[in-house]
Amino acid sequence: MPAKEQRTLVLVKPDGLQRGLMGAIISRLEQRGLKPVAMKLILIDTALARRHYAAHEGKAFFPGLVQFITSSPVVAMVWQGKGAVEVVRQLMGATDPLKSAPGTLRGDYGLDIGRNLVHGSDSPEAAEREVALFFSQKEIVDWPRSVEPWITEP
Repeated sequence: MPAKEQRTLVLVKPDGLQRGLMGAIISRLEQRGLKPVAMKLILIDTALARRHYAAHEGKAFFPGLVQFITSSPVVAMVWQGKGAVEVVRQLMGATDPLKSAPGTLRGDYGLDIGRNLVHGSDSPEAAEREVALFFSQKEIVDWPRSVEPWITEP
């Protein structure tokens, strides 16, 4: 991975998958210039959900969050690119879809904070931790993309 590039975890949550928005979400990430390096459809078990959302343990919404993320399959992905963490955060929009700008995933497709379609790591440190929760190093494919010079400067 080039030095200025980052990797970040993105989850298409159960509502995004159930609503048939997986393709739209992946398409928007690709159109922005990010490169997928890992992807799989999984059922998150309670143990993984609790580890993933450990920062929220003890909060009133934690049990519902765990119940929701384990209720249906998710698409877990690792995306790579210059400033990938921030790019994904901007593209997702505010956690509450009603406060998300048009043009963001949540602003275009969401209505409810509890059904906000997608998760993205909130910092480079969180991205590293979250990627390791969902993917082994063998599952991440570092591949050359011929269009790179047309997306970012060397």
